Amino acid sequence: MSICPLAWLAFKFISKRSFRCGGTAGAILTCPLEVVKTRLQSSQLAVRPLCLPEIQLPGMSVRLINPTPPSPGVLKLLRAILEKEGKRSLFRGLGPNLAGVAPSRAIYFAAYSTAKERLNTVLVPESKKVHILAAACGGISSATLTNPIWLVKTRMQLEARVKGEMASSALQCAMHVYRTEGLRGFYRGVTASYAGVSETIIHFVIYEALKKELRNSQLSHSPSLTLPPNNSDFLALMGAAAVSKTCATCIAYPHEVVRTRLREEGSRYRSFAQTLQLVVREEGPSALYRGLLAHLIRQIPNAAIMMATYELIVHLASSALV
Repeated sequence: MSICPLAWLAFKFISKRSFRCGGTAGAILTCPLEVVKTRLQSSQLAVRPLCLPEIQLPGMSVRLINPTPPSPGVLKLLRAILEKEGKRSLFRGLGPNLAGVAPSRAIYFAAYSTAKERLNTVLVPESKKVHILAAACGGISSATLTNPIWLVKTRMQLEARVKGEMASSALQCAMHVYRTEGLRGFYRGVTASYAGVSETIIHFVIYEALKKELRNSQLSHSPSLTLPPNNSDFLALMGAAAVSKTCATCIAYPHEVVRTRLREEGSRYRSFAQTLQLVVREEGPSALYRGLLAHLIRQIPNAAIMMATYELIVHLASSALV
């Protein structure tokens, strides 16, 4: 069976509007957390161990290391930005975020759905291999096409200005990147985004597995009757999306820190591997998880709402079959 043309057009229209509205609202509400997360990930707050001069003792040489103070927490940094830079600084990069959230998700889901549909014809349908390859295709496509937008957003969020001082606009920031670094400058950090595709793969593999378990559980309760999905079903899907996103984020989060470092202006970070090694050597492994709490608070509700909305739209479109 196939979806009739009218239902398909309605699906495309509703899905586009839904993701745009949901993504816009989520981007505005969570922008302060995004700014805080980016600041925590950057080298601006990197506190390196202070090595004191060697002390010569009989038969040995001792180098004393001053304990590294902990990095500021989410609330502490939020308060510091408010006091030093004002409320408007908490919404730095909102323009590029709003401009990029809808295209990135549209590109991702279009590539994911198309790849999944085609892979189902050549591989075992709905297998883990299909989900992994489809998620990788969606992630790489979205990361490649939208990286310039996210680079401008990161540069704007890292730009610290005192209260009352005019900050650079997105266009000014983009022109500065072009003048100083050329077109290649817009793709700094894209290798870390490719590494971050692993987060998307883990997220969708776990989500599809949980969704399958939910479907089997529903069939076991009513094997002879297929009931239409109700509110509890979509709440269960939101829960599955939240769990899968949490697991994926915690596993793959270091790529977020590496990506922010690579996007910094005039930084000494050159490649994904070099940045990873440099951060671990100078700041310790824990530095790769700076800003994780702010990221989780921001991403988990968004992922849950986005996936439940996606499933609802697919169900509404699929209900109008020829």
